[in-house]
Amino acid sequence: MGASLVVLSPQLRAFTGPGAEKQALGYPILTDPGNKVGAAYGLTFRLPDELIEVYKKIGVDLPRFNGDESWTLSVPARLVIGRDGIVIAAEADPDYTRRPEIGPTLEILRRL
Repeated sequence: MGASLVVLSPQLRAFTGPGAEKQALGYPILTDPGNKVGAAYGLTFRLPDELIEVYKKIGVDLPRFNGDESWTLSVPARLVIGRDGIVIAAEADPDYTRRPEIGPTLEILRRL
């Protein structure tokens, strides 16, 4: 359909790479150090201090995974960006259990 799929993650390659290789993904997972690209699209949030303390107590070391001390996460999102760099469609939900489905994405691409 003339499109490319890429995944953007604030996690360091050391953490995204092994899973991507094991799953034999047919698309790249790009690293977004400091969540800068995600932030430019308004798709990041800092965990509340209370939740940071909970994560620390249960051994979730987000700074180690992301390589910085920001305690920020990305909002799961789908962006369709045209060749001209303009965002054609966007869908995002801060609830990580609700991810964009492939059907609407394919429909958007068909319309292009």
